[in-house]
Amino acid sequence: MAGIDVAVTGVGMVTPGGVGVVPTWAAVRSGRSPAAFDPVLESNPVRISCRVPGFDPDALLGARRALRLDRFVQFALVAAREALADAGLDTKTWDGARVGVVLGNGDGGPETVEAQHRVMLRDGPGRVSSLLLPMQLPNMLAGQAAIEFGATGPNLVVSTACASGTTAIGVARDLLALDRCDVVLTGGSEALITPLAMAGFAQMGALSRREDDPAAASRPFDADRDGFVAGEGAGILILERLRDARARGARVRGRIVGYGASADAHHMTSPHPTGAGIESAVRAALADAGAGPGDVQHVNAHGTSTPLNDLAEARMLKRTLTGDPLVTSTKGVTGHLLGAAGAVEAILTVLSVDQALVPPTANLTHPDPGIDIKIAVSETSMPIDLALSNSSGFGGQNAVLAIAAA
Repeated sequence: MAGIDVAVTGVGMVTPGGVGVVPTWAAVRSGRSPAAFDPVLESNPVRISCRVPGFDPDALLGARRALRLDRFVQFALVAAREALADAGLDTKTWDGARVGVVLGNGDGGPETVEAQHRVMLRDGPGRVSSLLLPMQLPNMLAGQAAIEFGATGPNLVVSTACASGTTAIGVARDLLALDRCDVVLTGGSEALITPLAMAGFAQMGALSRREDDPAAASRPFDADRDGFVAGEGAGILILERLRDARARGARVRGRIVGYGASADAHHMTSPHPTGAGIESAVRAALADAGAGPGDVQHVNAHGTSTPLNDLAEARMLKRTLTGDPLVTSTKGVTGHLLGAAGAVEAILTVLSVDQALVPPTANLTHPDPGIDIKIAVSETSMPIDLALSNSSGFGGQNAVLAIAAA
């Protein structure tokens, strides 16, 4: 499968930057975070988050359809519609048997679970909704996409925590290489900002407590970083074999030319202190792309704004890549989208390559003196032939994409 050229022909996003690719890209380029006090978390130890602004599922999906979908599925369907329109594909006429769906997600629909748990405690189990399971199961992310778009090919959800979106794209690429599909709808979605889930993250010490200045709380690679800001959203990509995309005259936004995955086999939540696991994934992605450590011009880092992750990843990049690539972490703006992070960041990397532009790392005001890599502190125009998009997750799971210009 090495050496296969996979085209990105469509992209769609729902993020804290806005509903759609245009507002999200503009927000990321601005370097300003929309993080704010979250009324849903008013009683929590940490009360800030990065929510999707102005998301109206009734208007976007129809009230009857939206009522039966958890928020993580709503995000994905809206982003998928944008991606399919961007790709110029007509779902009414395509051969659905040759269309696959591979999506990443970390935790399914906790909003539905928590709401129905309150119903059970208050009114008894006989009042729990019959839609509880169909709404909250992680696999329904792909299942509902198949129903929505008539995609009857391989259909699955992968879960590698915060690497889920990236892992899904890698698996989708494999399906195209194996000729299981001609088109794959892939990416990730997450809606995990609930009181219970966020209480768990807070008790772990993973979240930033900079409540006095929420917009400055997510600060990847900064000396004053103290944790991540939770975000939500979805990123969807349409992938096709390059030859097929060109044969139908599709616009190619970029190419997925390499994929690498690994496990730290080290700790439940902490990254390997030397970054050995993510290094293996980086090297595997480069080998898959037929590229060397000096060929990378840009890295969209995992860069969570947590003390351990940023230091380990930066040290790994310094010793692994010899070309002194320009590094950014877009989580400074979007916050950490968890299972959707890798998918959104892959799209942002495609846009960087396509537009020859690296967005800034927001809130980097006091660079960590222990980090010796070239970080984008402002928007930078530069040609990019090859870029990497890195992701890691709890359990020590790592995934890396090598992305090239069209």
